[in-house]
Amino acid sequence: MDVSSLDALWPGTGLGPLARQALEYLVGHPDADEDAVAAGIGVPAPAARTALRSLEAELLAVRVRERPTRWSASPPRSSLGALLARKRQELARAELYAEQLHEVYRTAPGRQIASDLFEVVESDEQVGARYAHLLRSSRQEVLHFAKPPYVTSRIAPTDASTAAGATVRPGVRLRSVYDSDGIADDGCLETALRGKATEGELRLVPGLPMKLVIFDGVAAIMPLRRDDPAAGSLVVHSSTLLDVLTALFESVWERAVPLSLENRPASSSASAERQDGALHSRTRDILRLMSAGMKDDAIARALRLSRRTVQTHISDLGRHLGARTRFQIALLAQERGWFGDPED
Repeated sequence: MDVSSLDALWPGTGLGPLARQALEYLVGHPDADEDAVAAGIGVPAPAARTALRSLEAELLAVRVRERPTRWSASPPRSSLGALLARKRQELARAELYAEQLHEVYRTAPGRQIASDLFEVVESDEQVGARYAHLLRSSRQEVLHFAKPPYVTSRIAPTDASTAAGATVRPGVRLRSVYDSDGIADDGCLETALRGKATEGELRLVPGLPMKLVIFDGVAAIMPLRRDDPAAGSLVVHSSTLLDVLTALFESVWERAVPLSLENRPASSSASAERQDGALHSRTRDILRLMSAGMKDDAIARALRLSRRTVQTHISDLGRHLGARTRFQIALLAQERGWFGDPED
């Protein structure tokens, strides 16, 4: 077993890493004095002495001679086995204590927990605290639906900030779907852009069914009332409902449109071929956002273009495709495969 694996397992004994190194040295070097142990594990003598005494307190090492003091490891199977048995008993008592605390928590005045499967959180501060706790606890993936009405001053964690824009542990995958009908002002757009900039994956779709955040598939937060996100939230722990909510997210994610935020206008010195490529890339971005239900003003803000430029692109596309409506444009463009990734 490598050192990193041992470092991960050893804390279960309740002893520090130096104690592990001292024990490993004693196992292979019987009757070693403190100076030999210190040299063997590469630490000063006082540190080695402290580690040895911690082993002695847990009956993992014994003194076999004085002046100078010499140490020997106890048989690891029996001594470590006894230590781990004591730790298991301590954990069992801690679990019982946790259950007792949870019962007090569940029945406290003003707290609404119908069962261990659901929890009603009413105040803004409680919603923010639960959101932050679940976010920091996430280890794998956070899924997020964002739609109006947004509450930017009262419930910032779940509305003004996206799951993709909040602080999470490194390596946690972040996926957000924004309701394109809600990207109607610069504030909403900037919120989405911040989420994209922090390594989150962002998509748009019209008519999101609800506001929702799912944490590692083990908990979720959703508003109690669709029309008033400040009215409180429901924290879901039910595995059955979480499976349903996750399936709903994946279904919406599959049909949502990735938000392309790059505007790469060709320079005056670029070749005609490269200018055509930049134009085609920009047109594809407009098509994607248009198919997500975004209006011309929102598309212009997202791509940092003028509204007239966006309308000109759409008009040119309509004439080129022989389409009269935005829906026809999106449908014919999809049939021609114009929503694919730009060619390198």
